[in-house]
Amino acid sequence: MNPGTAPRSLPSAPTAAPDLDLGRRRWLALAMAGLLAGGLLAGLVTGPQGFAPGRLAEELAGEQAALILGEIRAPRGLGAALVGALLGLAGALAQGLFRNPLADPYLLGSAAGAGLGVVAVLAAAGASGMAFEIGAMAGLAQLGLVAAAFFGALGGVALTLALARGAVDTLRLLLAGVVVAVLLAAVGDLITQFSPQALRARQAFLLGNTGVLGWDAVVWLAAGLALAAGTALRHARALDALTLGDDTAASLGLSLGRIRLRLVVVLAAATALAVSQAGLVAFVGLVAPHLVRRHAPGAHRWLLGASALVGAVLLLWADLLARALLAPQELPVGVITAVVGGVYLYALLRRQSSSLQREDR
Repeated sequence: MNPGTAPRSLPSAPTAAPDLDLGRRRWLALAMAGLLAGGLLAGLVTGPQGFAPGRLAEELAGEQAALILGEIRAPRGLGAALVGALLGLAGALAQGLFRNPLADPYLLGSAAGAGLGVVAVLAAAGASGMAFEIGAMAGLAQLGLVAAAFFGALGGVALTLALARGAVDTLRLLLAGVVVAVLLAAVGDLITQFSPQALRARQAFLLGNTGVLGWDAVVWLAAGLALAAGTALRHARALDALTLGDDTAASLGLSLGRIRLRLVVVLAAATALAVSQAGLVAFVGLVAPHLVRRHAPGAHRWLLGASALVGAVLLLWADLLARALLAPQELPVGVITAVVGGVYLYALLRRQSSSLQREDR
């Protein structure tokens, strides 16, 4: 584009039936808002006995009501919803950025980097003879693991960007992410061979855990979600243009390398924050944008916000199932999301295959 030439206006994603799609979007927003509110309320009455609303009056009358409801269950529910929202937003960003419906937030090496950071801290603590068991030392251990996961995830994405020489070529970026993920995962496996005590904690991290979320985590997650969502929404029209292809987007005056780099930074930061607080929760970032596009399609400004809302609902209700199914024992929340997400994608694949077979006939 010549200097001084005003860029053309960016297009919005077209829809075949605007009135119908608008009604679907309103329905989806209302349904997700209701499910979110219901999930938060259900979280307050889900404890060691599972879903037990009849015990709420007894718990409110007890001496530890403020601790149980205000310091454990309420922040856990809010935290799970915020983690899901970050993953849903990151998934929509990844799929729009790579124009690939199979892209997820962990595509650029953030998951492997976070896992390596956690393993490195645990192995270093074991080698130095440090024991994090009670009181302030337990809090220090948790803070160290959160920081290790956060900076490990960012480090994995930074290594991917360095290997891909920036974010200009999405195919090179995608391949670099695969290489970095394999490499960092292998280094993490190697560390656990020499530090077996880190293996169990690493496995718990890989399966996801919302049980340690408190009000401090809620504040960080809310602030991070606000920043990530604000930045992503400012680039929603650019994502609409990218769906038309690089040549078309460039002809509209977009600086593709700069925009992709900004979006990758937002994607990395949102994913790193979610992973650092709840571990590797599978399928939420992949399935949430699929649900929105299937039931209430729209431009990326709608898709980004709706994917965050759907992600919040998915992880919140998965956390409730993890707490209630085998109470008093809790299942890892990542197992629930993996099963639900896998079943959904399998059903979607079967439905598409059946449609193709009918068309061939």
